[in-house]
Amino acid sequence: MVYDYSDLIEQAKQWALNARALGWINVEMSEQLSAVDVRAPDALFSATFSLTELTTRPLVVAFMGGTGVGKSTLLNRLAAKNIAKAGVVRPTSREVTLYHHESVVLRHFPEQSLNQINISTHHDLGNKNVVWIDMPDFDSTEQTNKHLVLHWLPYIDVLIYVVSPERYKDEKAWRLLLAEGTRHAWLFAFNQWDRGQSDQYADFTQQLQSIGFVEPVIFKTACSEDNLSDEFEVLASTINSLATSHIIEQLELRGSLVRKQALKYRLEQVMIALGPDDAYQKLTEKWQAQWQATVTLLQKGFEWPLKYKAEYYAEHAADIMTQSVKSEQSVWDTWAQARFDDALDELMIYVDQLGIPVLPFKQLLGVLKDTPSKMVLTQTELATRVALANPGNVLQRFCLKSLRLAEIILPLTSMSWVGYKVLMSYYLSNMTNDHYLGVDFAVHSSLLIALSWLMPFFILKKMQPSLKKTALKGLNKGLANAFNLIDERMQMELNNKAKQHKEQVSQLLVLINACEVSEYTSELLADKENPLARLLMH
Repeated sequence: MVYDYSDLIEQAKQWALNARALGWINVEMSEQLSAVDVRAPDALFSATFSLTELTTRPLVVAFMGGTGVGKSTLLNRLAAKNIAKAGVVRPTSREVTLYHHESVVLRHFPEQSLNQINISTHHDLGNKNVVWIDMPDFDSTEQTNKHLVLHWLPYIDVLIYVVSPERYKDEKAWRLLLAEGTRHAWLFAFNQWDRGQSDQYADFTQQLQSIGFVEPVIFKTACSEDNLSDEFEVLASTINSLATSHIIEQLELRGSLVRKQALKYRLEQVMIALGPDDAYQKLTEKWQAQWQATVTLLQKGFEWPLKYKAEYYAEHAADIMTQSVKSEQSVWDTWAQARFDDALDELMIYVDQLGIPVLPFKQLLGVLKDTPSKMVLTQTELATRVALANPGNVLQRFCLKSLRLAEIILPLTSMSWVGYKVLMSYYLSNMTNDHYLGVDFAVHSSLLIALSWLMPFFILKKMQPSLKKTALKGLNKGLANAFNLIDERMQMELNNKAKQHKEQVSQLLVLINACEVSEYTSELLADKENPLARLLMH
């Protein structure tokens, strides 16, 4: 189970790194996922842990409690010797005392406490399956003690919470119980019972039940072995009964479950921060409406610049087409850029209102800010060149071609008819001795030939498209093409962000589902016949 959880943590960290790089989560969220605690009791032992008679690691049990409740004395009583500091010096003690069988090898300690560990070993085979730990007083004024306790807590299987008649209502103790209650199995020692009272015991039991312990296991103990009526031996035997491979496996299962639930909660908070899936449809609709309004405004503002630009193209059409003269700068000016920036700003405000992470869109819009200027320049120049190369519409071009043909055919036809008349008159005049063609025929035939050429020539000149109008038409077409390309580019990028968001959510859902508790695990931990049932906070 530990390896399963470790793999899950690594996947969560990798997801957080990728999501942070893409801007979907901020540094704080990434650090929260990266700082998830992976420490567990079996981390104290080497990966190749082996004992001649054990198939699993020992049970890690710790005495914990406030100042002066007798934790160290209980451990010393268990060891039958003074291995833990007790008495007036204890409130300022800065060490963790470990007591275990000599065959047990501990290899991995919390790095923060390497110089604050006191280790004692024993030869008692009856306690070989248990590692006993005496924790510092977590309520001490010495902050080092509190830090030591917090560093060691993840490595504990069973916590024996020790109280005394004077300290069983300690506020700091209850805060710690509420914070760490679901992470461990708990036993309670009402120490110094020789000075305790039954109503105190009942009050303590009621307090434990109020925070989730249905039937808390409480032992009445005393610091002195002279008090033969206490339950210290029962406490020791209970711990030994828990030091089995089956119970340790269940404790690991429980610890993994609690850590997964904590990870699931953090992942669900990140999921909320990513925003709803349907927000991108709304965002696309918002952009389309915003862009249409911006285009209408830009078209009105471009009326005069386009006319001026068309005049310039008309005057320098030949030079521009041959590239001997460069065209003037794009019609996309600072005013147009400001209107486009306003549209992007409105979109960013709407992104924030939808609850979507803003950073990915800031990165996107930063790249797109210079796109309109380039697109407008490219599209207007291309459309204007095409328009000037083919001025007028299709009907106009057909008429112009027809007139150019008529400009040739009609004069030729007229001259052919006049020539035919001249030849026929000359032939007939020789046969009939009539007069040859006169001055009237010469004048009329000349007028006919002149008119047959002049009429198509005149109409052709008058029907020539205006270069200014042609250039203006090309500029408007290019501008419309540019606006469409800008819109298509923006919608494409928004769709890409939507797909990217969907992919991030999908990966996050896989991690969240991996944190779910299996039915077998739920039944196992909820089994009231399970020895651990009374030791767990529900």
